[in-house]
Amino acid sequence: MMTKVRSLLVLLAVGALLVGAPLLGVWLAGHDLAPYLKFPPAEKEFLRDSFSLPAFLVLAVLIIVPALLFDDRVIRHRKKLPPDPPPARRFPWWGWAGVALGLIAWVLAWTRFAWFAPWQRHTFTPLWFAYILVINGLTYRRSGGCLLTHLPGFFLLLFPLSAGFWWFFEWLNRFAQNWYYAGLGPFSAGDYVFFATLSFSTVLPAVLSTTEWLEVSPRTAAGLDRYAIVKVARPKLAASLALAVGLPGLALIGVWPDQLFPLLWVAPLAVLTAARVFLGRPTVFSRLAAGDWRRLYRLAVAGLICGFFWEMWNFFSLAKWHYDVPFVGHAHLFEMPVLGYAGYLPFGWECAALGDWLADLLAVRAEEPA
Repeated sequence: MMTKVRSLLVLLAVGALLVGAPLLGVWLAGHDLAPYLKFPPAEKEFLRDSFSLPAFLVLAVLIIVPALLFDDRVIRHRKKLPPDPPPARRFPWWGWAGVALGLIAWVLAWTRFAWFAPWQRHTFTPLWFAYILVINGLTYRRSGGCLLTHLPGFFLLLFPLSAGFWWFFEWLNRFAQNWYYAGLGPFSAGDYVFFATLSFSTVLPAVLSTTEWLEVSPRTAAGLDRYAIVKVARPKLAASLALAVGLPGLALIGVWPDQLFPLLWVAPLAVLTAARVFLGRPTVFSRLAAGDWRRLYRLAVAGLICGFFWEMWNFFSLAKWHYDVPFVGHAHLFEMPVLGYAGYLPFGWECAALGDWLADLLAVRAEEPA
């Protein structure tokens, strides 16, 4: 019990540090705090025009080359593995309910029926509830179990945890200004909180359920069980360095948003990982010491899969988000700059880092067996 209480207190302290760091940074820089504290947030007043071809090309190489190395290894080793076994179960009735809900919500999201106008802005949540049901149904069909059926308590708690998780990224975006919303219409503060929280609650269940679906097939990470070994000789020193970079980086993100915007996705992961190292708990990177990259790869792929559906369903919706990302914003797939999809890779790891913390608090095993 004391271990769980300590873990919870550390998580709360980490959350406070992550939330407070960017506000402290802009205050120390002498910026007016009022725009960051306005609620609902103010509409974006201007867009950046800072595309840089050299920066675009450098980032493209840094992103694409490592991704191709991993993908090539998986594709080559997949040929050496036997086919996946036949499905363990039939696709469940609640999975079919998800299919029906998803199709209906998709049609309603991308059309403009007059009779549906009062609810037109609220199609995101049913689409993602449907996705979560379907992806769990696919996992259940393949393996005979899924998060929804075998870890229902953990699965249900992911929803409120997810809401807080994405509210945190909305908070960071007030300083980085990388995306903004349009078509929301007039909302009171209470309505904004309610409807946004419903939407945000689907993020963690979607990513972690997609990861589990990938885990039930060895072929999705073929050849990555014995790959490059990465051992950290002094993990607590590395954790201290991660804190020394992550927290000041977040403190400065509102001061130099154009230069430091990638830290929006990387710094929280560094701080969460460092905190788990100091607690003596495994991190999402722990298996690299044995050369096992399977979980990291699947989490990154799960983040990218969910990212694709987020951006696709967003594209023709009435209430939607747009991007304003420095240096790389002139080539898009849907609303997202193509290089922006790279942010979904570490985002998958962040989802797992928080999910592992919840699993510890509940004393359940929510990750793939080694």
